[in-house]
Amino acid sequence: MEHFIARQPIFDTKGRVYAYELLFRSGLHNYFDCEDQDLAAASVIANSNLLFDLTEMTGGTRAFINCTRTVLREDLMTTLPRQQAVVEILEDVEPDSDVIAACQRLKKQGYTLALDDFVYHENLEPLLELADIIKVDFLLSDVAEQERLAKEMIPRGIKMLAEKVETHEVYEHAKKMGYQLFQGYFFARPVIISRKDIPTNKIQFLRILKDIHAQEVDFKKLALTIQSEVSLSYKLLKLINSAAFALRHKVTSILQALSLLGLREIRSWVSLLSIASMADDKPAELVVSSLIRARLCEQLAQTCKMGDRQSDLFLMGLFSLLDAIMSRPIDEILQEITVEEDILEALTGQQGKLRSILDLVIATEKGEWEQISRLTRELDIEEEFLSATYLDAVKWAQDIYTM
Repeated sequence: MEHFIARQPIFDTKGRVYAYELLFRSGLHNYFDCEDQDLAAASVIANSNLLFDLTEMTGGTRAFINCTRTVLREDLMTTLPRQQAVVEILEDVEPDSDVIAACQRLKKQGYTLALDDFVYHENLEPLLELADIIKVDFLLSDVAEQERLAKEMIPRGIKMLAEKVETHEVYEHAKKMGYQLFQGYFFARPVIISRKDIPTNKIQFLRILKDIHAQEVDFKKLALTIQSEVSLSYKLLKLINSAAFALRHKVTSILQALSLLGLREIRSWVSLLSIASMADDKPAELVVSSLIRARLCEQLAQTCKMGDRQSDLFLMGLFSLLDAIMSRPIDEILQEITVEEDILEALTGQQGKLRSILDLVIATEKGEWEQISRLTRELDIEEEFLSATYLDAVKWAQDIYTM
């Protein structure tokens, strides 16, 4: 039986990844039609041990895993390392004596306990005495309730996690209310800053992106431009001399590196390094997500009968978060960079095969199982291939980012 995984980042107040909520399912359909919640929850824990490397999937951070009453009573979470696993108690779990006893055992062993979709009821007090984190759904609760919970729970030593934070404005307001952790896709929705200059270094990187995507690339001019950015020069030379390229002789000049890479590889790798440099004031997860999308788009090219355009699809995935990285609308940014017309159309939301591939990649990232199921059928992609390729992309992105 094939299994699938998606992960949703949880950030702290400084934009660093605190943890991931991991979503495992047996195939793409079971998320919606599986009637046995206990079986589904148990399979999450089993797969974490047997199929997936927990550290690899979380980058060494924590993993939030949903727990039902049965999972708690049978101590199934104790098979996962207490330093990493966060016991996320689902909102429909009744805090009876068995559940409280199970939570006390977990707490005594050093596990972190979180209450999912929290809405206060007096009968939850025994769980509140044990809880480390409370998750509040920001779409289902109003501002008054969000603020009241923060004021009452933070003095009790409980961390507040704002869940389903969809915009930067909501994120900022949650911080002001005292929330310390945040889950949602606010980082992928840029704050559009009008009438405000882009920092000089970002202009330079944008120029580099423009130069490498010109119809006629001047390698000497490009080498001089790259050399003017010390961090980019360092990263490019480190990359070309890494095990990924397995060259016999060490490369010591930017021009030599560009000559060895070739035009298509230059466009992919220099774009990647430029975007990483432009995002140095943004959460690291933003860059890692860009890399995962790029790799997954590239890997899907072959199975979608677009093998000759792997580099183009790599760039499509890589550029798909440029709006968030530069805090500007994507169509405005793309006016300053020359890309293939169909790539531009896909990035700006126009329907077509390329947009379907990008939508599949984004749905995979978010764990939107119905969307994944529809798009895999549309693109004629095997679920097994998508699952394996996504895991490969996550590992590849983490390896590249830590180079």
